[in-house]
Amino acid sequence: MQPDPRQLFDGIAFSRHHGVVAAVSGGGDSLALLLLLQEFLDSHADAPALTAVTVDHALRAEAADEARFVAGLCASRGIAHRTMVWRGEKPATGLSAAARSARLELLAQAAQSVGAGLVFTGHTRDDQAETVSMRAARGTGRGGAGIAPASLHNSGIWFVRPLLACGRAELRNYLAKQNIRWIDDPTNDDPNYERVRVRRSLTPEGVAGCVAEADDVASERRLLGTRAARLIDDHVRRMAPGLYRVDPALVEDTDSAGALYALRVLAAMVGGASHLPPENASERVFAALRDGVCATLSRSVIDYRSSGVYLHRERRNLPVRMRVRQGMLWDGRYRITDGDGLHVAPFGGVARDHPAEADPDLPQDLQFAAQFAEPALWRGDALIGAALDVDGGVKVGVPAPWATLLPSFDVDVAKALIRLLGGKTVLALP
Repeated sequence: MQPDPRQLFDGIAFSRHHGVVAAVSGGGDSLALLLLLQEFLDSHADAPALTAVTVDHALRAEAADEARFVAGLCASRGIAHRTMVWRGEKPATGLSAAARSARLELLAQAAQSVGAGLVFTGHTRDDQAETVSMRAARGTGRGGAGIAPASLHNSGIWFVRPLLACGRAELRNYLAKQNIRWIDDPTNDDPNYERVRVRRSLTPEGVAGCVAEADDVASERRLLGTRAARLIDDHVRRMAPGLYRVDPALVEDTDSAGALYALRVLAAMVGGASHLPPENASERVFAALRDGVCATLSRSVIDYRSSGVYLHRERRNLPVRMRVRQGMLWDGRYRITDGDGLHVAPFGGVARDHPAEADPDLPQDLQFAAQFAEPALWRGDALIGAALDVDGGVKVGVPAPWATLLPSFDVDVAKALIRLLGGKTVLALP
């Protein structure tokens, strides 16, 4: 069956954007994406401009030739193209994860440079099945939702995956009928990679089962996030920088699953954690809160008082003093948007002499505990002040664990955290 561009792209709000980017490696999936997207855009007079972007990770000698191959194909079809190269030293460990992160950053940079708000990638139905199968082997719960149809990068760029319903063979047949050749990455046949081994083990029935499971888990995850968002809006307040009060009614809410999930995302946000705390550890803390017991979870202190349950960042493993870099993510909790020539570090003990503005009835020990872990800007040994309050240095709260990439499954609960932080509303789904 031929993929239909209208079915793939009709639901996307192209009218909001002046430009779009297609991530094209030269492989069959990404080339099919490019041609299908061009076909769709060419059928609309007011369509945004299309740019193809190839990322050269500088890890294989052939990568530069592959980028030139894509550039030549684009030139023959009147499509703008650029190559982004991952420069600098590569890590000795965690190379695959670092390469994925670099690819996102480079694609986002390319999109910004051409005024594009959307980046399209060629993830397929087969990729989805492989991802779900690998995560199932690790016992991942929420991860069973697989690859999200869209994800919001911290740059404000949406990464969109319109081919998740298309099979790899279907896309290659589409290219073959147009006499378009593609490049096969040799790593896609290397059994040293887990994904290759999983790919070889999956039958067509196995692919269908994994995709159906992903759809079910994704639906449950979206619904749970919506319920948790309601509870956060109703029961959680920001009392001072880094300090949040939870009404004990949240712990007693009849929607215990939604309340537990709300606690997990709150703990991750307050602690700046890149992942939600484990469900079993969260359940123990949740039970302890019902008994009025204090606890720690995901680098957050959860302090039960007569006036409510308070969350703040615990003192351990705070960042060391470092030079401010524009846009840096600090402690997983704040993005420092400016502060050239300054250093950023936690307030630490000097927090007692620099209390943040807060409700006068708020216990002073809680104010100090929260301020202790908040970012302050320094010039040499001189404290300039809280990052938020200093000219040239601004902190923006981010909804950890979605500080870098927000899957569309989690938009509702992330919006609740952003409202709590006083941040800007998340861009509408594409």
